[in-house]
Amino acid sequence: MKIYTKTGDKGTTSLIYGQRVSKTDIRVEAYGTCDEANSAIGLGISHLKDEEFSGKEDILKTFHFIQTALFHVGAELATPAGKKVNWKLEKGHVDQLEGAIDQMENELTPLSNFILPGGHPAGAALHLARTISRRAERNAVEIGEGVNPMVLSYLNRLSDFLFVAARYVNYKLNQPELNLHEE
Repeated sequence: MKIYTKTGDKGTTSLIYGQRVSKTDIRVEAYGTCDEANSAIGLGISHLKDEEFSGKEDILKTFHFIQTALFHVGAELATPAGKKVNWKLEKGHVDQLEGAIDQMENELTPLSNFILPGGHPAGAALHLARTISRRAERNAVEIGEGVNPMVLSYLNRLSDFLFVAARYVNYKLNQPELNLHEE
């Protein structure tokens, strides 16, 4: 099977169930932005490959769950309103993010200032993924009615998770956080 189909050469693509839309359609933007966030998460994970720290296996399992769930989010966003979604996001997906956030925050010092994104390359990539997931959330909101409310909750919670995960990775890898007003 060839990777190229040439069906998008004129600026259109197919949603699930075959409806052709412009590549600038908000649904395409939304699921494409989820894919972008997923790739940034993958970049963060790749920077952890050779690192050792307690809790690494747990967070890698959580990232695998998240990357899989982001495909489900993309499938929902690529499904036209009124059509059956084959991989529906559920409250359990959001609950798992919240549980992971709570676990990581138990090890972190509470914030008293804004921090600048950065630190270890894995932490920096997760901060990038956080901002991309916020954009995906804005895109999903723009679609309007017909978007599963769990998709909006998941994307909102995902950005929270990625913020805490970036802090957690930086903490585990002894990378200090830079406060907004520090030099």
